[in-house]
Amino acid sequence: MFAVSVVSRFMNSPSAQHFGTVKRILRYVSGTLNFGLLYTPSENFCLIEHSDSDWGNSLDDRRSTTGWCFTLGSAVIAWSSKKQAIAALSSSEAEYITLSAAACETV
Repeated sequence: MFAVSVVSRFMNSPSAQHFGTVKRILRYVSGTLNFGLLYTPSENFCLIEHSDSDWGNSLDDRRSTTGWCFTLGSAVIAWSSKKQAIAALSSSEAEYITLSAAACETV
């Protein structure tokens, strides 16, 4: 998911290197078609949220990346990774933006 997110930033003017990267991603996907999520019975059947962000890691515009995932029982049921809409001025602000996005998904 992360690789597709990064490559999609160059959709207006892709180069030969971007096409090669997309071909590599598609080869990976075609080789992992039998992989999947396994839901098994679990004693601990509760909703757990994990979230994190990086602070200004994009060298182009210094915006942060938000990421979160939710597990219910034994497997992940929802996840997201995307670039934040604004440039956070501190790592704490980047984390608050991430927590806000995860809270919206929780609701």
